[in-house]
Amino acid sequence: MNEPATSLISPHSLESAPTNSIPDSSLAPRVITRLMSGITKKKVILNLTVVTEPYTLNQALKDLHWIRAMDQEIAALHHNHTWDLVAKPSDVNIIGCKWVYKLKHKPDESIDRYKDRLVAKGYHQTLGLDYFETFSPIVKVATIHIILTIALSSKWKVRQLDVYNVFLNGELKEQVYMSQPLGYVDTKFPTKVCRLRKALYGLKQAPRAWFQRLNSAILQWGFNTSRIDSSMFISFGQSTTLIVLIYVDDILITDSSHIQVASLIAKLNLYCEIWED
Repeated sequence: MNEPATSLISPHSLESAPTNSIPDSSLAPRVITRLMSGITKKKVILNLTVVTEPYTLNQALKDLHWIRAMDQEIAALHHNHTWDLVAKPSDVNIIGCKWVYKLKHKPDESIDRYKDRLVAKGYHQTLGLDYFETFSPIVKVATIHIILTIALSSKWKVRQLDVYNVFLNGELKEQVYMSQPLGYVDTKFPTKVCRLRKALYGLKQAPRAWFQRLNSAILQWGFNTSRIDSSMFISFGQSTTLIVLIYVDDILITDSSHIQVASLIAKLNLYCEIWED
């Protein structure tokens, strides 16, 4: 006969088995708050009078700051001789323009300045009529790495310059006609249009026009274009080498002679408005 199976758990083990009980709160870790540690955070009061960027001219005309910014932009364009007012020719493409508004902020998020720009509606341009070539070379990333490595190993000083309103310095070869800016139509000649002499932001050929003008000036100053990178210019002296790299509105200059660098920067200042980073 089969004998009944015996239990492997003894009565003594049952008596010694732990029962469900509430853990002792004295053994739990004490919670330390930030206030107890002396860590406080300054209370920030939200400014409900937030200044926003306008989307239309009518919105901008309600704020005196934007009106002043537009006045300064128009004055700068007239000072630069950007266009001539002419009678509207027949059978030409008249492109439009618009205002673009942007707030510039300081590191503490307060407003630094009100910036607006008159932008041409380049998407209204016609290929073969008011623009042809649009390609504009920029320096290659590999070239920048190589030149910076040479400057570092030779202990040359590197200067980085920014060109202010870079595309406004480009001179147009094509005949481009644009309507007068909204809000600044000449009351004496309201039917006339702007024949552009200089490039504007938004034009398809604006980057190319700027590079061609700068390229011509640098070559006149005795530089040679690199064979491996058309945006790198080199000038060899008796004991010095001056290298210039162009990336749209950024200009990188390095040389073993501080005098040559200072001379080049002085020439650029006469040619266009620049500042150094």
